[in-house]
Parts: sequence; structure tokens; C-alpha cells
Amino acid sequence: MADTQERLLRTEYSEIMQKSYIDYAMSVIVARALPDVRDGLKPVQRRTLYDMYELGIRYDRPYRKSARIVGDTMGKYHPHGDSSIYEALVVMAQDFKKGMPLVDGHGNFGSIEGDGAAAMRYTEARLQKITQEAYLADLDKDVVDFMPNFDETEKEPVVLPVRVPNLLINGAEGIAVGMATSIPTHNLGEVIDGVIAYMKDPDINTEQMMQYIPGPDFPTGGIVTNKDELKAIYSTGVGKIKLRGKVEIEKLKGGRQQVVITEIPYTMIGANIGKFLNDIFALSENKLTTDIVDISNQSSKEGIRIVVELKKGADAENFCNLLYKKTRLEDTFGVNMLAVADGKPETMGIVPIIRHHVNFQYELATRKYTTLLAKEREKKEVQEGLIKACDVIDLIIEILRGSKTVAQAKACLIDGVTEGIKFKSAQSEKDAAMLKFTERQATAILEMRLHRLIGLEIEALRKQYAETMQNIQTYSDILENRASMAKVIIHDLKDLRKEYAVERKTVIDNVEEAVLEEKPIQVEPVAILLDRFAYARVVDMATYERNKDAAEEESKKILFCNNVDKLAIFTSNGNMHLLKVLDLPFGKFRDKGLPIDNVSKFDSSKEDVLFIEAIPNLKNQKLLFGTKSGMIKLVAGEEFDVSKRTTAATKLGDGDEVVCVGMVHESDTVVMQSEDGLFLRIDGITIPEKKKAAVGVRGIRLGAKDSLKAIYILAEGDNRSVKVKGKEVVLNRLHIGNRDTKGVKR
Repeated sequence: MADTQERLLRTEYSEIMQKSYIDYAMSVIVARALPDVRDGLKPVQRRTLYDMYELGIRYDRPYRKSARIVGDTMGKYHPHGDSSIYEALVVMAQDFKKGMPLVDGHGNFGSIEGDGAAAMRYTEARLQKITQEAYLADLDKDVVDFMPNFDETEKEPVVLPVRVPNLLINGAEGIAVGMATSIPTHNLGEVIDGVIAYMKDPDINTEQMMQYIPGPDFPTGGIVTNKDELKAIYSTGVGKIKLRGKVEIEKLKGGRQQVVITEIPYTMIGANIGKFLNDIFALSENKLTTDIVDISNQSSKEGIRIVVELKKGADAENFCNLLYKKTRLEDTFGVNMLAVADGKPETMGIVPIIRHHVNFQYELATRKYTTLLAKEREKKEVQEGLIKACDVIDLIIEILRGSKTVAQAKACLIDGVTEGIKFKSAQSEKDAAMLKFTERQATAILEMRLHRLIGLEIEALRKQYAETMQNIQTYSDILENRASMAKVIIHDLKDLRKEYAVERKTVIDNVEEAVLEEKPIQVEPVAILLDRFAYARVVDMATYERNKDAAEEESKKILFCNNVDKLAIFTSNGNMHLLKVLDLPFGKFRDKGLPIDNVSKFDSSKEDVLFIEAIPNLKNQKLLFGTKSGMIKLVAGEEFDVSKRTTAATKLGDGDEVVCVGMVHESDTVVMQSEDGLFLRIDGITIPEKKKAAVGVRGIRLGAKDSLKAIYILAEGDNRSVKVKGKEVVLNRLHIGNRDTKGVKR
């Protein structure tokens, strides 16, 4: 057995990782997340539509189960799980997400309010008519390249021969690795007009193009409010479109009014409608408005209708401005027109997208008419042979009757070989030797049926030949003259526009920013109740006084301040988080509170709350900070009256953390307890005052493996005690010592 030698290739691990990650990223970008600029489809969408085409699920045929489509697509073209395929199928059928739905769904395909589609075993689908005519037509004419599928058992198109700029009409959303695409939907008729304008003038600029395509057209309607910014967005392919819902103010009996939302921003599709209703309710809960009497969602298949009934005398216009400011009735749509062009991702403006589309149309037309011309030339050859055969039909019949085999007769027709064939006369044999039919003509003659010899049939053959010659002339002209090809493409586009164009739904305008005349909040004293689970709620002082005993029994901490104040939350990692009292739920005593980490930047999974107090209550106070390493300091409460929502409350060494934050008065004493059971009691006034950015001074001298466990602040007469190894230690009986000493063992 021969010795085998191993070759070791040494390389940098970082280089392998970099190359592998780039390869992975490009695979996700090109083969999954981003659409192709030519057909505006992601691979999963393209494969699903092609599979439906292959299965014959046309617009004029019965629906087929979605599960059948999904299973076939997954088995043949897209082996990445059924959920991604079904999700793509559902989205292509939803008229509230797509400018032009490509799939005709039958059954529950979800709703604009966020209801999901039924399982694929319940729903059915088939192609829309426009999909068949403008997306999948001419696949049999070699207009696009085909590539092997994942296991090389099937062929799939590299791109679909889409005849309209689907990337603009249906938009696109996708998150790749390191990049994302977000393209708004547009009006089919306007986009076709833009394509025709570009074909007539390839030097057209963005401003001129916007005369045909003034802006996006969302299926949910609404209003684009920043018309003047659209030129920059369409030039660069990047920007933010500001959207508003459509609002109507209806008058009711008794002088009351109601605000009716009839169209929503595109960004509100789905669960955001429910959030919008909750946000309106929260406006009343948080006393930002007292004008709301009732909220109802009366939306149906006919359209969106969200009704907010206002009390008598309410300013409806100002209430609408409040909705624009405080809810998602006014929102932004981030535009990033990123697509795969020439095999790589590229951010493009509207004119380059149309340029790519038009170049693709010329390529499709060239391949289509090259294929058609070849077929017409084949027909011409056959028709010429049949016409010629009709003129010498008696001779051909004589050859066929005298031949022993088909091959013998065929050889005579093509090359005039008469050997072995019985002729009635020498003249017939001489005439047969003169025959020069082509291979294709000879095959057609041999397959010709006798009824083609009827006079009318011969006349029809001559007519077909004339039509074939006309077609050859037409196709040759289209292929040789770009102007003729452009004329054909434009004609097809106009036919599609005539049949499928719809009215624009989205209004495009310059709308002034909503100005909200906020009524000043009436300042009133409140009580904040915090339970042991860090849930907080706010009640007015009258409610607190009525339920004082229950409040003190059920609450871990009670704070008193004004409703416009802020709370300071001090945590174990040295941070201070600010929280507006107005952000907490205000209501009845028995109402459920809200976790404070839901309304502040405090993260309960990473830090513990040590101390909470209202900012005004910290003025003229000294806050004690004690850390695990035994460092202590006092900080003036005024230092924490800041505007940032999160700030560092103290400086910590590496691996250190805060174990105590509390207010200290002049007469208080401070007791420090270590993990090893050391206790040191000192006077509070002996602790130096430092800035919040300082580390502090050593409070207790700890052993190498010891750390500070707790700090207790004792007022005069405070008889608190703690248990250590089963013994009770009364804290105020401890001897008062000096700071930075070891303390006593207990």
C-alpha cells in the first residue's frame, strides 16, 4: 500500500472567518433578502410564482390548496422551510400590503388589523390575471435564462420576464446582512407613464420623471406630507417619507363632534392599529386630554373607520394635532431603494431603477423576437415546400407508391435519388431526379394529410404563407431597428395600463407640521405606591388618605411629590435613571401598576434598584453611596437634578458595585456590615462630601477576601437589629468608632 502524504495549509484564522462571513453575507443578500432590480422579486417570490405557473394554476382555472403550492415549491426550488414560502404567498395576495397583488387568494389571508392568515391547509390560491400576462408570459420563448435547481433535477428561471417595473409598483422590504431594503409602493399607471417617458427621452432627470411619478402610492391611502423632500429621496434612493392618516370631523347632535380616521399610514398595518387605539386611550389615562368620550373601531371589509367621540365644546382640530404628535397617525416611512443589479447590491434612485427595467425589456424583446423569427422562418420553409409539393403532387404520389420504404421516398424528395423506386414513365423518373426539397420540407410532405389537397386548403396555405412572410418582415424590422422595438414595448405597456391601472389612493402634498396647543397640566400633589415587584402606580392624595392603612401595608415604598415631578432611580451598577411621574398610570387605588422598567431605561435583568426618590425631595439633602469594596461618600442631592434620562450617579472601580444609597442627616449614624460579620458604626458627619464623579473614601478596612454586605442609616432612637449566625445584633448599641478602621466582630 503506497504511503499517503498530508498537505497542511497554514493560514490566518481571521482571514478564513472574514472570507466565510463575506460569502455568507453575499449569499443572504443575493439569494434571499433583496429583490432583483429586473423583476422586483426575491428568490422565494419568484420560485413560488413560477411553481404556480408550472402547476397550471392560472387565473381562469380553479383554485388549488396553498399547501400543494408550498410543498411543490419547497420540493423543487426552495428547500428552506414551508413557513417562508407560505408567508411570501400570503403577502403577494394581500391587497393592503401590495400595490398590485400577484396572487388571488381564496380563504382567510389575514387582515389589515394584524390578523394572521389561516393555515396553508385551509387556504387556496391561483395566479392573478396580471401576473400571468405581465409576469409569466413568454417563458416558452427563451426570453430568460434557466438554471439548475438546488439538486439539479429541475430548471428554474434566473429572473421572470416581468413587463412592468414591479420593484416600484409593489415595493420591497428585506433585511440582509449589514444592509436592508425598504421601497414604497407606487401607482401602476403612473409608473408605466414614467417608463414610456424614459424610453422616449433616456436623458430624463429625476425632476422631469416626477411629473409622471409624483410620489409613492400606498394601498392604505393616507397623505404624504413632505412633497418637497421627495425629489432628494428619488434622486439618492434614500430618505424619509412623512405619512399621515386621513381624518374627517363629523358633527353629531347636541353640538358634539367626532373624529373619524378613514385612512391610515402604511406603517400602521397590522398590530399597530391595536397599538394606535391603546395610544389614544393612554392620552386620556395620562390626562393629556380630557376631551375623549368614546373610542370605537368600526372598520370592516369596506375600509378603515376608527371613531373617537369628543365631548361638547372640545377643539376637534387641536385634538387631531394631538393624535399626529402623540400617536402613529403621523409616521415616517424610511426609504432605502436597495436592490440586486448586475449581481451586486446597489442603492438607486428612481431613474436608474427605470433604466435597468427598460434595458431588461429590450433584452426580453430581443430574445422573444429572435425566437419568433426563427419559428417563422421554419414555418416559411415548410410552407414553401408544401406549396411546391401541391404543384407536383401527382409526381410525389407516384414516388410514394413506387417506394418500398419511407427513407427511400425521403431520399428521392431531398436529393433526387430514384434508385429502387418504380415509376410509371421515364419522364416521371427524370422529373423526380430534379427534386430538391429540404429535410424539413420532405418531413412535412410525408406527414401531409390528403385533405390538404382540397382547393380551399391550398388557398389557405398560400394565405398563411403570406402572413408568415409579413411576420418575418415585422420581426426582422423589430430586431434591426431599436425604434421599432421601442414602439412594440410601448404598445404593450399601454395595453397593460389600459386594463390594470387604478386611481391613485395616496395624496401628495406639503403639509405644515401639526402645532399642538397643549393645555398646561394642573399641578397637584400625589402619592406613588411601589410594591415589592417594582410595580408603581399614582393616586391623588384624597385617594391615598382614604386607603392609607392598606397602602402602607401593601406597598414596599410610598413617595409623596407633585404629578409633574421626576423620580430618580438609583441602581447597583452606579446608574441613576429618571422617570416622569406622568409616565406612570394614574387612577384608582386598586388599579394595577406598571413595572418601572417599562417606562424608564432601567433594566431589571442587569441591575437592582437600591433607592427611589422624587428629584425635588433630594434638594438640600445628602446622599450616602456605599460600595462592595468598602468605599463611601456623601453627594449633594442637587447634583442629580439633570435632564438626561440615564446618568452615572457615582464612579466605580473595576468589578465594584453599589450596595447602598440613602439620605443621611447630621445626627444620623452609619453602620457598615461586612460579609465576614465585621460591624463598624461611625457618625454620618465624619463621611466626606464628594462630587458624584468621585470614587469616595474607604469606610471600613476589609480583609483580602471580605466585602461590604450592607450599610444601615440610623436616626436617633432607631432600635434596628440584624441577625448574624443566629445572634441578634442591636445596631445602635455598637460602639461609635472611626472611619477606615476594621470594626468589631459579631
